[in-house]
Amino acid sequence: MDLTFPIEFNVTGTPVSLQAKRARSKEAWKEKVRAASREVLPDGHFATERPVAVTLYYFTAVPRTGDIDNILKPTLDALIRHVYLNDGQVERIVAQKFKPDDVFPFTAPSPVLAEALQSVRPVV
Repeated sequence: MDLTFPIEFNVTGTPVSLQAKRARSKEAWKEKVRAASREVLPDGHFATERPVAVTLYYFTAVPRTGDIDNILKPTLDALIRHVYLNDGQVERIVAQKFKPDDVFPFTAPSPVLAEALQSVRPVV
């Protein structure tokens, strides 16, 4: 079964940085991303072979100083052979980190984004 895009899902928790020293932490984060995506993907789906675009919003619970680019790679890697065959298919990435009291009003958020905006943070 081919995937229909867009695919939206939320992952609760603090994303793990590419620079994290513990490989176990990175693998746990990747599994958390895959588990969240499984909730919205159809059973028996095939990873797409087409180019994809990714939008990632990170809503922090407390002000964070880490670089957002360091959370992208583990999150994108979690979707290899699950949503897309390899991360070379990702042709566009939009990523933004929002501090707890500095989230601009979205004019027409999707239901999934609206859920993230109202949920307990941190959430990606």
